[in-house]
Amino acid sequence: MDFASADPSVIKSITQRVLLNAWLRALRQPNVLPLLSDFHAAGAAEERADMMGFDVVGSGDAARFLITQEGARLTTAYGNEYVDPARRTNRFLDDAIGPDRYAHVIPSYRSCLAHKRPSYTVSTVDDADGKDVSYERLLLPFGRGDTVEQLIGSYKAISIEGRFKLNNLMGVMPKAVPVVVIRAVIDRSFVPARPAAHDSVELI
Repeated sequence: MDFASADPSVIKSITQRVLLNAWLRALRQPNVLPLLSDFHAAGAAEERADMMGFDVVGSGDAARFLITQEGARLTTAYGNEYVDPARRTNRFLDDAIGPDRYAHVIPSYRSCLAHKRPSYTVSTVDDADGKDVSYERLLLPFGRGDTVEQLIGSYKAISIEGRFKLNNLMGVMPKAVPVVVIRAVIDRSFVPARPAAHDSVELI
């Protein structure tokens, strides 16, 4: 499945739309990446449990993603509770989740680097009790000029069946392999404006 060109309406999570709007506000020019220091999202501190931060090391298909922050709920979802908390950061994503899972998720990261625009995916997976869960991933690129230097990821797991088991939901040995149902890059042209912090920004 290729990544389709999309606007913010493709994003299901309200929280992730808030993060995307904060990314858009951080843009100073239409074709220049925002600086990480200009990214300010309301409620971001409360969302850290569902977020990850990365430094991009290298470029193109040779790029690797060095984890600088890993949320607590992501640690549970990927079955990494056994890893010493002090060692959960400053390691590469491919080492952290293993080659099989990395091969499944890497298209999202490559798309974000190639397009220099946010990428968004939705995967469906069964939890340990067989409940259907949607796993939504939003990746936001930051850097100087047109070079992506950092990524921030937001990861949301929801189920219309109510409560579900998060443990090892997306791990190397989950109950079921996630199936990607949406792959999108938020790359539609946008209005180059810098609204007030409470305003919503839409791509057109």
